[in-house]
Amino acid sequence: MLSMTGYGRGEYREGGIELSVEIKTVNNRYLDAIIKAPRIFAAYEEVVRATIRSKLTRGHADVYVTLADKREKKKALSLDEGAAASYISAARRLSELAPDIPFDLTATSLLRLPDVIVRDEGQAADDELISALNSALEAALGNLNEMRAREGKKLGQDMLSRMNRIEELVGAVSERAPLVAEAYRARLKEKMEKYLDGVNYDEGKLLTEVALFSDKSNIDEELTRLKSHIEQFREICRSEIVGRKLDFLVQEFNRETNTICSKSNDITITKCGLELKNEIEKIREQVQNVE
Repeated sequence: MLSMTGYGRGEYREGGIELSVEIKTVNNRYLDAIIKAPRIFAAYEEVVRATIRSKLTRGHADVYVTLADKREKKKALSLDEGAAASYISAARRLSELAPDIPFDLTATSLLRLPDVIVRDEGQAADDELISALNSALEAALGNLNEMRAREGKKLGQDMLSRMNRIEELVGAVSERAPLVAEAYRARLKEKMEKYLDGVNYDEGKLLTEVALFSDKSNIDEELTRLKSHIEQFREICRSEIVGRKLDFLVQEFNRETNTICSKSNDITITKCGLELKNEIEKIREQVQNVE
């Protein structure tokens, strides 16, 4: 079982390349990755997403890539002719407005002005940078999944402990359920004897009323399904990717428990049902955090 919340970092430091990848994940219904990387990796972004999809199936992931390229290499320089022409034009106009100021603009001084010379850093990463990115990304994802596995183990233990409590409550309801009809018959008979005050009444009608009540309040099917759901829950928890299956199963737990509460007509079963709903809700909250 994996948590959807985690953090992982990977680094690559070789040959003048210093590159790091950080990944932070939180819960989300679907997989959503936001990548923030130097523009040099723009053409490679979809490959990064594919790598992330191979390791994650759900959750929101923020991916941060930082790069310091200290390799010795020639810098490509280009002249921004428009910027240079604007500086020259401005200098000449200033000389016309103030004849006392000499027009002493030279090529060397012009090159020192901002934006005249443009450094071309390149539009795409070379093979060495891409290899560095892959290495750091794999390391970050590996560390992320180690943390998610640790968190997932804790979530699984918590949910299974709550499932044990749910099993206890279902057992208590199962023991109480057969007694509900008899308790209803006793209460009904007591009331009839009290209000009729010695007058004979039709015992057959009393039994018919009890039979109708028993049929209406019968929760055997709901209890059987709950017991089956408990077994399925424990079986699913042995897998790694469980979120969607558990989410569906928790809905079924709620459905059966709501039916029991509405049919029970017994204060003891109702109290157990309410506690069941409370435990199920706590499990549902935890399920939202697992992949």
